[in-house]
Amino acid sequence: MIIYGKNPVIELLSNPSSQVEEIYLARDNKRNDTSEILNTAKSRGLKTSSLTKEEMSDLCHTNSHQGIAARVKEFEYSNLADTISNAKQKREQLLLLLLDHLEDPQNLGAIIRTADVLGAHGVVIPKDRAASVTPSVVKASAGAVNHLPVSRVVNLAKVIRDLKKEGVWIVGADSSSPTSVQEQDLKNMDIALITGNEGKGLAQNIKSECDFLVSIPQSGKVSSLNASVATGIMIYEIIRQRNSS
Repeated sequence: MIIYGKNPVIELLSNPSSQVEEIYLARDNKRNDTSEILNTAKSRGLKTSSLTKEEMSDLCHTNSHQGIAARVKEFEYSNLADTISNAKQKREQLLLLLLDHLEDPQNLGAIIRTADVLGAHGVVIPKDRAASVTPSVVKASAGAVNHLPVSRVVNLAKVIRDLKKEGVWIVGADSSSPTSVQEQDLKNMDIALITGNEGKGLAQNIKSECDFLVSIPQSGKVSSLNASVATGIMIYEIIRQRNSS
């Protein structure tokens, strides 16, 4: 997999466990901030190659590479059971994000970035008919995929039922819900927050599994929020309630 962009590559290099195979820099790169990347690559004994701008664009399949890229082994998804176990070992209230067939890579990357910043424990995505972790997702996450566990599952509904057996409360983001996320008491509980597809929202079988359906109160004229923005607001509200208890 080719990861491109300054911040994602720096995040990769700052993680000793990342499996970087080679670093690429554009020959005509006018940026003056590549020395940090070169020094780190040298200290880790990584191969570095100089390419023309056109060669970089061909390698990355985009012109938005900022003249910096890295070749890494294919992304390895995390085991969800391990993510839950790690939260329990830290004696932290669980906060997972379940994405019900989100399709836009930019949304997925932005949600992963926000989840990492706000302190969620992991993101869960379906294996089929949904965005997966690709180079564009890595870039949109600003490298957060290197720090936040992302799990990919075959059957999201089964995962939800298994989580409920473990005492996890399922909270669905639903713009039609009369209950706002601010009104719903979300303190003192392990939570899996579910965000639906950009166009269709939550699937009916997923919605029926939710313990709570919550919305974001709106006073403007725009009818809905971008999926990643809405998810970020809900994560923040859950964290705010926890910190105020």
